[in-house]
Amino acid sequence: MAKTHKLKILPEYFEPVAKGIKNFEIRKNDREFEIGDKLLLQECWNDPEGPTYTGRVLERKVIYISDYEQKENYVVMGIK
Repeated sequence: MAKTHKLKILPEYFEPVAKGIKNFEIRKNDREFEIGDKLLLQECWNDPEGPTYTGRVLERKVIYISDYEQKENYVVMGIK
């Protein structure tokens, strides 16, 4: 069954996803990502006191997963 994952994303990566230029995410696979899952990408900055969210959110669907040439326990997810 597909899951929904809320993920933080820095503005420098959020904008290319929003524009359709970046259609992948590389993440630690600590959530057991699967094809068909939804990613709620929440734009934020990393501040010393913790993340500051901008309020902008994108929803993307995982359409492909590979761990080829990645660090241990990391995956590349094709998103749409």
